[in-house]
Amino acid sequence: MADEEPTPVAPAAPARPAARRAPGVKDVAAAAEVSLGTVSNVLNRPQLVSPRTRQKVEQAMADLGFVRNESARQLRAGHSRSLAYVMLDAANPFFTDVATGIEEVAAAADLVVFLCNSGEEADREARHLDHLQQHRVHGILITPVNAADERLSRLQEQGTPVVLVDRTDGAFHGCSVFVDDVLGGELAVAHLIEHGHERIAFVGGPGTLSQVRQRRAGALRALENAGLPPDRLIELSTSALTVAEGRGAAERLAGLPAQRRPTAAFCTNDLVALGLLQMCVRLGIAVPNDCAIVGYDDIDFAAAATVPLTSVRQPRRLLGSTAAELLLDEANNPRHQHQQVQFTPELVARASTLGHPAQPHTSTKIPGVLAI
Repeated sequence: MADEEPTPVAPAAPARPAARRAPGVKDVAAAAEVSLGTVSNVLNRPQLVSPRTRQKVEQAMADLGFVRNESARQLRAGHSRSLAYVMLDAANPFFTDVATGIEEVAAAADLVVFLCNSGEEADREARHLDHLQQHRVHGILITPVNAADERLSRLQEQGTPVVLVDRTDGAFHGCSVFVDDVLGGELAVAHLIEHGHERIAFVGGPGTLSQVRQRRAGALRALENAGLPPDRLIELSTSALTVAEGRGAAERLAGLPAQRRPTAAFCTNDLVALGLLQMCVRLGIAVPNDCAIVGYDDIDFAAAATVPLTSVRQPRRLLGSTAAELLLDEANNPRHQHQQVQFTPELVARASTLGHPAQPHTSTKIPGVLAI
């Protein structure tokens, strides 16, 4: 019997060097030949240290690659150098624009911003709030699933400032920034009526969202002001405010009998409107001649659509920056007074509603409308 060939053995991987310990304040003190107290003063009370000594300590920090232990400082201070924004839908550019406004104010105050996405789910939002409180954030800005959630009030009672963004609620005793969504809905539908439309689809949902309810109330008010009955608002409900839901609404719209089909649609946000517009074009429904479309938010994509979208403009970044300023004032000012800041929307008219051949229902001039 032949001798068996020895099984080749792979060479052993070279041993990895042990992770180097991060330099601490003792290392800095030794390198700079100063006391631990002097290093602590440079970090926390630099005005107490002479410029020459401070420069020597800072040079030692740079040479060693010293990074301050922020967690330890946070434990002593009772809060961190961070804010948090819990947004409703991170896929919606409206909320990322709001977050940009928040971040600009936070950066100017040398704070970082944690961004959390609830995805319109109350349980997910609750988990975010628990984690943020455990991290001792300086304060929380939130576009909540439910503005009346008692958890928000409990956070305030436990010392965490909370500001509602794009929401308001009488039961919440704190700051809020929001847009007059009833007026926004009224502007949208009044504009459509002005261009001769008397059967108008209201596309959006779920109805649990306060913005959806308020924009619908504004749409009904516009019908009433024009002397039209409320049943001229034909509701096409969606389960979410997404492009896909807008496409589905367009298919339902196309399936209605011609004599009952709305000649215009008011969508409760731009993502729904863009989905509706996209599918209308695909189905051969001409925009605006067969169906005029108005969106809400005036995100950047609205003007860039195949048929530029008429939309109700909200001051997105200003909402965020104002909310952040209120939060910092509440966190830092013992004499802080809660404020409810309301912004006025305006309608930006573009090709998705302009040029319809029908005669105007009325000749009244609508305030807050900008034609582009």
